[in-house]
Amino acid sequence: MSERHYPPHILPVIALTGCDGSGKSTLTESLVARLRELGPVEPLYLGQSSGRIGEWVRDLPVVGAPLGRYLTRKSDRVHDRPKQAPGGVTALAIYLLSRWRAHKYRRMLRLCRAGTLVVTDRYPQAEIPGFLFDGPELAKTEGGSWWVRWLRKREQDLYAWMASGVPALLIRLNVDEVTAHARKPDHKLSSLRAKIANIPLLTFNGAHILDLDGRDAPGFVLEASLRATQTALESTRR
Repeated sequence: MSERHYPPHILPVIALTGCDGSGKSTLTESLVARLRELGPVEPLYLGQSSGRIGEWVRDLPVVGAPLGRYLTRKSDRVHDRPKQAPGGVTALAIYLLSRWRAHKYRRMLRLCRAGTLVVTDRYPQAEIPGFLFDGPELAKTEGGSWWVRWLRKREQDLYAWMASGVPALLIRLNVDEVTAHARKPDHKLSSLRAKIANIPLLTFNGAHILDLDGRDAPGFVLEASLRATQTALESTRR
């Protein structure tokens, strides 16, 4: 999706991906606790955090509530009409959310350089567009003003750069839509279905992927993840 090329390189990162309700947060917490017995480990959430930013905006005095409603309407409009180019302000807001994700990604790189193993909840990719799949959001749209087209290109290059950092292991938790919706009833069923359909198609730039069933017992999922993590880290040290 981008003209820029960034050579892939392996990072000391264990990344978790999967639909909402697949158990990523639980597994992240358990993995970090167990892996800290072996050395420095840090968890890191690599979603774009639009929901959390929206909550922060709505809590601002005086302007928070109306500004939060305005941003929500803008975001919903992009999701409802995914191919229609957004206006300049909306495109900028989307791009800034991607820059925020890149800021957290750079923090991950600093931790890696310091010798820390990073366990991430979600991971950016450049294969399928849309924040829903941790890809570039503006790439879903077509046309627009020169400003929107420029932001789209910049965002695509940003995701191509982030995707060039390949996790030593990517753990993909698979789950069916009934289980996902039962665990996350506040999420749109259409969004859950889209994630369940598309996340298994992602290769994450050739990362070694461990597929697990998110419906299995948490202890079983944890032990399988720990075994795969040990193997992956040993292979990167050779």
